[in-house]
Amino acid sequence: MKIAIASGKGGTGKTFISTNLFNTLQKAGKKINIVDCDAEEPNDREFISGILQDTFKVLQKVPVIDQNKCTFCGKCNEYCNYNAIFFLGEQHVIRVIEDQCHGCGACSFACEFGAIIEKDDLQGTVAQYKISNNSSLIEARMKVGVHSPVPTIKAAIKAASGADFILFDSPPGTSCPFIQTVVTSDYVVLVTEPTPFGLSDLKQSVETLKSLGKPCGVVVNRAGLGNNEVFSYLENKNLSLLMTIPFDRDIASIYSKGELLTNADMEWEQKFNQLFTSITIEYGNSRN
Repeated sequence: MKIAIASGKGGTGKTFISTNLFNTLQKAGKKINIVDCDAEEPNDREFISGILQDTFKVLQKVPVIDQNKCTFCGKCNEYCNYNAIFFLGEQHVIRVIEDQCHGCGACSFACEFGAIIEKDDLQGTVAQYKISNNSSLIEARMKVGVHSPVPTIKAAIKAASGADFILFDSPPGTSCPFIQTVVTSDYVVLVTEPTPFGLSDLKQSVETLKSLGKPCGVVVNRAGLGNNEVFSYLENKNLSLLMTIPFDRDIASIYSKGELLTNADMEWEQKFNQLFTSITIEYGNSRN
């Protein structure tokens, strides 16, 4: 079972939920992996320490144009959907804009004169850490300056296969990195907060998941901070409230130290066990 923990905005508590749920399940002996899919700013290792087992580079093919063979026909420019080839035919000027290239290979297919070859371009790295005999942390980390973390996220998700349960700590928002993470999941836990911004972004996430056909439930973090409009929205949309976490100084203090609430308080370990039970029940209901 693959569970994505996501939200429409940053700072709602995705990592807080992901790492504590992972910690609870691995302590219970579950065969489980967690994937830090927030490749632009991964931070699960601030809370979960392990032994580095493996690391590999994520590479993407980008075109290289041999101007001695190029006839300046412009077909490669026409085939490129990402405007990654700058072309001035009359001036015999052609260049690859590598930052915009998605490595799709369309330009190579278009060229009939063998003027385009490909080279490897570093997108990021994936590292795997052993947490216990039954659990691992897989971290996606995008190279600074790369335009999209998606190739690195895809590689990290692929590397996590083999466990009975996989948690995806998703990137914030509802753009391509979010889509790439949740599309492979079986169930999505949306983390929000009871504020106008939290509700607005929750609505966007729910509509996006609806279009993808992904079942979801909601965790409300920092309950008591704002108002009750989030709870009214969940009731009106018939969305499952999986857990509420209070706006509490002690919880915030534990988190700020890079510690896990489920290690500091046995009561919260039980609550996260109940969260997992609720998720599995909701997932089962969604399949019926």
